[in-house]
Amino acid sequence: MIVNEKNYYSRLDKFLRKNFPNLPLSVIYKFIRTGKILVNGKKVKNPSFEIEIGDEIKINESLEKYSREVKNTIKPIKMKLDIIYENEDLLVINKPSGIPLHPGKGIHVATLIEGLLYYGQQKGFKPHLVHRLDKHTSGILVVAKNTKAARILGEIISSRSVEKEYVTLVKGKLNKAGKIDLPIEGKDSLTLFTTKEIFKTEIGFFSLLHVIIKTGRKHQIRRHFSNIGHPVIGDDVYGDRKLNREFRRNFGLKRYFLHCKRMSFYYEGKKIDVQAKLTEDLEFVIKKVKEGV
Repeated sequence: MIVNEKNYYSRLDKFLRKNFPNLPLSVIYKFIRTGKILVNGKKVKNPSFEIEIGDEIKINESLEKYSREVKNTIKPIKMKLDIIYENEDLLVINKPSGIPLHPGKGIHVATLIEGLLYYGQQKGFKPHLVHRLDKHTSGILVVAKNTKAARILGEIISSRSVEKEYVTLVKGKLNKAGKIDLPIEGKDSLTLFTTKEIFKTEIGFFSLLHVIIKTGRKHQIRRHFSNIGHPVIGDDVYGDRKLNREFRRNFGLKRYFLHCKRMSFYYEGKKIDVQAKLTEDLEFVIKKVKEGV
């Protein structure tokens, strides 16, 4: 396949993901890791390798046994979307918790991309996801409405030219402000936080934080706060499972407490600054915690 204006994405992995939608992501990254991807006849094992228009991309492997029929797994489904902002290129929604972005193994519920496909059909565009939020994280999700916008947004996000602010509730008392710069999987990672409120309850102290991430590592916030002994409440992967069970019984939290509150970036010279109000389930938890029961 030759890279051209219509199919171009600067990073190799993004190019493959967008141009070979029938291949699972795990297979794409396996091909890269094992040297199955050739760029102009040379093996490339770096997912972030910069490609250019005119390059020849070849997959040195038969795709039949790996391919999945997208039409059987992704279909437009009518879904209520909480739209925060929209123009001809961008759609910004307040994603609820509990909805995965894509269909996958073991997922038997409607996914966000299916809801976006339905909305796109009604409005005359094809949605492109340019970043991710985990299934149980709520808040701002930016969607591109065409290939050009997807490419621009992808470059903005990969260059870290975007501000992301989250709200989270963590175990224990964290006073004032601080930063966490512990590496994640050998890569630099920086998280800044400000303590907005500390709650004293029968089962312990909890801190409500506003968090800004300067890097976008996988599960960065949850991993960073776990590493300093203040795990995100409700997080059973990196957190305190026993405390989470007590918290759930006392305050009704059914997921981890993490919400993307704000994103800010420049798109083609215009500043886009969007905010998503806290979801009802998290507002309810804060109310209950303030009561201290």
